[in-house]
Amino acid sequence: MIKEFFFRTGQRYASKWTVLLIDLCIVSFSFILAYFIRFNLSFDFDVEQLWMQLPVVVVLFFLAFLISSSYKGVVRHTGIKDVYAIFNAVCLASIGAIAVVMFNRYMVFFEKFTIPLSIIIINSLLTFIALSASRMVFKIAFESLMKGNQVPTKNLIIYGAGESGIITYNTLTNHSKMGAKVIGFVDNNLQKVGKQINGVKVYDKSILTEDFVKFHNVSEVIFSIQSIHPKQLRTLVNEIVDLPVKVKIVPPVEDWINGELKVSQIKRVQIEDLLDRPPIEIKNSKVLKDFEDKVIMVTGGAGSIGSELVRQICKYNYRSLIVIDQAESALYDLQQELKQAGFFNYVPIVSDIRDKNKMRVLFEQYQPDRIFHAAAYKHVPLMEQNPYEAIKINVAGTKTIVDLACEYEVEKFVFVSTDKAVNPTNIMGATKRIAEMYISCRQQEGKTKFITTRFGNVLGSNGSVIPLFRKQIEKGGPLTVTHKDITRYFMTIPEASQLVLEAGAMGKGGEIFIFDMGESVKIMDLAKNMIRLSGLHYPDDIDIKVTGLRPGEKLYEELLANGENTLPTYHDKIMISKVREIDYVGTRTMIDELCISNLFFKDNVVKLMKDIVPEYISNNSDFCKLDKKTPIKETPKTSKIGYPQFNN
Repeated sequence: MIKEFFFRTGQRYASKWTVLLIDLCIVSFSFILAYFIRFNLSFDFDVEQLWMQLPVVVVLFFLAFLISSSYKGVVRHTGIKDVYAIFNAVCLASIGAIAVVMFNRYMVFFEKFTIPLSIIIINSLLTFIALSASRMVFKIAFESLMKGNQVPTKNLIIYGAGESGIITYNTLTNHSKMGAKVIGFVDNNLQKVGKQINGVKVYDKSILTEDFVKFHNVSEVIFSIQSIHPKQLRTLVNEIVDLPVKVKIVPPVEDWINGELKVSQIKRVQIEDLLDRPPIEIKNSKVLKDFEDKVIMVTGGAGSIGSELVRQICKYNYRSLIVIDQAESALYDLQQELKQAGFFNYVPIVSDIRDKNKMRVLFEQYQPDRIFHAAAYKHVPLMEQNPYEAIKINVAGTKTIVDLACEYEVEKFVFVSTDKAVNPTNIMGATKRIAEMYISCRQQEGKTKFITTRFGNVLGSNGSVIPLFRKQIEKGGPLTVTHKDITRYFMTIPEASQLVLEAGAMGKGGEIFIFDMGESVKIMDLAKNMIRLSGLHYPDDIDIKVTGLRPGEKLYEELLANGENTLPTYHDKIMISKVREIDYVGTRTMIDELCISNLFFKDNVVKLMKDIVPEYISNNSDFCKLDKKTPIKETPKTSKIGYPQFNN
């Protein structure tokens, strides 16, 4: 019957006036009990005086409760702040009782009215204990009765016994629908090991074994360590990913909703959380001043990098933002996202950068001050089969925008390039390198400051390996890796976009900025980690299939070409590449010829590309026959900034 009452009223809150009435009843009972204790549990006291004093004490506590608002807390969620409020009310009422007694002693409003000091002290202690205990008893009873109708609880372990771990514990246990039971904390601090937090034992990480997990039926391990270094997180996760548990992580405090952690924010560890470097942060950014009252144009604005550039630019005080992309659906999705986020100062335009007449109209109409050129074809195997399209977009399209930027005297032009432009081995990389070279040629003319940025693979971008692996895992595998030793550099989409904006702001014209992307990641290890983080096991649940290098694909990527080195900037993650000198006149002539040549004869156009970019040596491709020398097997060496370099 009681349980049915709780279930029926579980979604309602008790009236604050009901709580206040119960509290006053507890005060009355405690005051009477204080007399019995003071007089050795006997009636050896003046009962008439007790009944005279009781209304005064109740009134004093009534006023104290009103002042402290102790009765307004939700009883089922009683916490330390509610106990503080009760303590303040008891102290205030007790001080008031002493003041009344002292005042009456001299003014004599009530004859024979006095309360012994010992009674006031005993009553204060009894009242505080009784009020606190009553709330805790109700809270525990409510939780027990409500959980009685739930599905069986799942057992969790919280990794981290610090403040964040305790907050995580409270969040999980206070969530009545969660049905979670924390069976232990794990911490590396030996001073905490063996102790208890809220009755839950703190263990050393050595207990995280398969036997322990199975014996206690542990289903999840939640990492709740703030400001943990990604390398340390990766080490800790690697120690437990083979256990039959889900691995989750608590987000940083700054991401909590209104300063409070919600259960919905505790997510499974993603591969992005395991990058072997700390997140890149920009401090004292120059972008704010650089964008002030400027018209900004972003080409490829609906793509992975372009759309994130748009999201970040929207936060600045610019005059107007022009977003160009030929992908109608992707541009529409971005438009809806920006509207929901409350951004409206932008103009989405469906157009192709190869359409020079349309681009000229847009330049004439909007007169951009800043251009971020992110439009490109980027898929290596597809471009290897379609050099015509790669050249038309990556070279001719870039040439169109660059020429118009010079003609309309755009202040800054930022080109989003790639590490595949360095010592290219494929069509895509070669076209991006040719675009870099054309930009260098035009930098010598006019007023426009041309700036190039290079970085490696972006986690989660369209067509990247991470979404591919996720889809393959959802289908039950196998995961496909082109070579067991292949490695890549990675950074997140927001990091890449943030660095592009910063490089654009600091650029003076003519620079090629490269980004420090940490250590390269072995794709085979990446695949195994993604399988483990999905709660599966390799190779029992999902296997990995080595398919062989695709046409034009490298084992290792580079950010510097042979003969290049770097200069530092004020940001330690951004460096300037010192590129080799090129023949500007001859190079520009060949690029002009490339853009107007008969592109349907693939061999002819690829041969011309190899003349423009002498370091372009095809790898595992039909175009290897056009190379002037036989490519040498890649052997890694270390560059001056720690990136692998190779001689082909």
